[in-house]
Amino acid sequence: MGLMRRRPLLRAAAVSAGSYAMGKRHEREEAAASPAAPTAVQPPAAPAPSNLDQLEQLGRLHDQGVLTDDEFAQQKAKLLGS
Repeated sequence: MGLMRRRPLLRAAAVSAGSYAMGKRHEREEAAASPAAPTAVQPPAAPAPSNLDQLEQLGRLHDQGVLTDDEFAQQKAKLLGS
């Protein structure tokens, strides 16, 4: 009769241990997924190029033949706001 009584207890112990392990696994997954603290600091964004830098780049593209005279004039007017 002693064996009949032990099996349900063993089964309950096995279920409890499995639940405990699943709970710990769930905690680890949540901890890994939550952004508690940033691990790497992102460098600040590079400053936007000045109008002079952009005009120089447009001039180089025009000299290389990438931009037509009309395209160059349009982009230049857009940069200068006229």
